[in-house]
Amino acid sequence: MSQIKDKPVTAFLDELASSAATPGGGSAAAIMGGMGAALVSMVCNLTIGKKAYVEVEGDMKDLLAKAEALRTRLTDFIRADVEAFDGLMAAYGLPKDTDEQKAARSAAIQEGLKKATDAPLACARACADVIALSRVAAEKGNTNVVSDAGVAALAALAALRSAALNVDINVPSIKDADFAASRRAETDALLAKWVAEADRVVEVVKSKL
Repeated sequence: MSQIKDKPVTAFLDELASSAATPGGGSAAAIMGGMGAALVSMVCNLTIGKKAYVEVEGDMKDLLAKAEALRTRLTDFIRADVEAFDGLMAAYGLPKDTDEQKAARSAAIQEGLKKATDAPLACARACADVIALSRVAAEKGNTNVVSDAGVAALAALAALRSAALNVDINVPSIKDADFAASRRAETDALLAKWVAEADRVVEVVKSKL
């Protein structure tokens, strides 16, 4: 399979709209998060080198490096999400004619569910990081593009919430209670913290308009 992230955006959207199960919501979450990171980078690039912002240039260069690293991670999650889902579907397709086959299939499904849960959870963590960076961009970046820092926060928040839904759909089917509880708790904690933080970023943006 060719890398989805290397295709034109129209090709990605065509695949997303098709009857194929992948790419799906998890991949959409990853690309939304990646767009948020890219917007943070944009604010940095339009701040660095400007005389009016010379005092924060070092901060913005550091922020740019972090945003670009996150953009790479998030676009890589597109493929990770597809592979996790396809692996789970392959497990469901295993034979179940004998007791031994049924046991092997059940174990494979459980392992697939865990991978399909951890992939979007990793995406959600990265999206939280984007929201954190967007606040710095809003506070220190070029005020001519401060609205883009707000859009970065909102894109990352939408991505985080979307990734969380992909955790939520898998957790109820996982038999390992400790695993399920830990992933549900982390997702809830991420949402509780970063929804509020994204709102604060937007307030910072509005104060500078």
